[in-house]
Amino acid sequence: MRVAIIGAGLTGLIAGRELVRGGADVVVFDKGRSPGGRLATRRIGGATLDHGAQFFTARSPAFAAQVDDWKECGLVHVWNQGFNGTDGHPRYVATNGMNSLAKDLAVDLDVQCSTMVFAIRDEPDVNGITVVIDDGTAHTVDAVIVTCPLPQAFALMIDGGIELDETLFRTDYDRTVGLLVRLDGPAAIPASGGIQDPDEIFSFIGDNASKGVSTEPAVTFHANPTWSEAHWDDENDTLVDQLTAAAQPWLGDASILEHSLKKWRLATPRSIWPDPCWTTANGRIVLAGDAFAGPKIEGAHNSGLAAAHTLLD
Repeated sequence: MRVAIIGAGLTGLIAGRELVRGGADVVVFDKGRSPGGRLATRRIGGATLDHGAQFFTARSPAFAAQVDDWKECGLVHVWNQGFNGTDGHPRYVATNGMNSLAKDLAVDLDVQCSTMVFAIRDEPDVNGITVVIDDGTAHTVDAVIVTCPLPQAFALMIDGGIELDETLFRTDYDRTVGLLVRLDGPAAIPASGGIQDPDEIFSFIGDNASKGVSTEPAVTFHANPTWSEAHWDDENDTLVDQLTAAAQPWLGDASILEHSLKKWRLATPRSIWPDPCWTTANGRIVLAGDAFAGPKIEGAHNSGLAAAHTLLD
C-alpha cells in the first residue's frame, strides 16, 4: 500500500511510523523546513525556547507506551506534577526541546520538507489518489492521510472530486500570539516553572530554563485566544511593546536581551470531532490531527495511530 501523508507534525509522523511498521510504503510531505509542526523549538542567542507545545501528560495507554520509550532514550523527563498543585499526572517536557521528538520520529521515514502540496484529487481515470505539489509534480498513491488544520485540508480537496462533510470543515480555530524572550537573569515565575491563565492577556507562561531546555534564562509567553484575536492585525512592533509591558510582573529584576514574536493563525480548534479521525466513503482519504483527538500532544499522537490503523485494517 502506497500512502502519502500531508503534514510532518506529530500526527503525521506517528501515522507514518505505524504504517511503515504495517508494511506500507509511506512518504510524508511538509511545507516547513523541518518536521515538527507545533513541536517547535528555536534558539535566540544562547537560549533555547519551545514556542509551540510546552508540555504534555500521558493519560491513555497508547501514549503512555510512547512516553515510556522516550524516557528510556532520555528524550523526555518530568518537569513538574502540576502548576496549581498535583493531579497525579506528571507534566513531561522534551530534554532538548519539543522539536527533538519530531526529529526522533522522523528517523527512517521518507519526509520531504519544504514541499508544498497544492491539491489532492480522486480522479476516476487514475488508479489511486493524486497528490499534486506546487511545482507541478504529481504522486499517485493508494491512500492519503491529511493532518494539517481543517481549513487547509478543505482547500486542498475542494476541487478534487472528493465528497466532503461540510459539518467537519466548519470548525473554527483560535489564534495565538506568542512572545519569546531571552533574559539577563532568572525570571520571577513560581517554582513549578509554568503559569496557566495568570491574567487577562496570557494563557500560558513557561520558563524554559526551569524545564531544562535552555541553559540561559528564557521565557515563552502565549497570549490567550481573546487577546490574540483582538490584536492579530496590530503591527508587530506594537504587539511586542504590548506583550513586553504585560510580561513585566513575571520578569522580576531581569531585563529582556533579545525577543522574537510568533503568530499561530490556526492554533487551536474550538470544537473537537467525536472520532479520532475521519475517512471518506471509499476509505482512500483519512483526516486526522488536533481537531479529532484533542489539541494536545497526546491527542495528536492518538489521532495519528487511529488514522494509520484505519488504513491498515
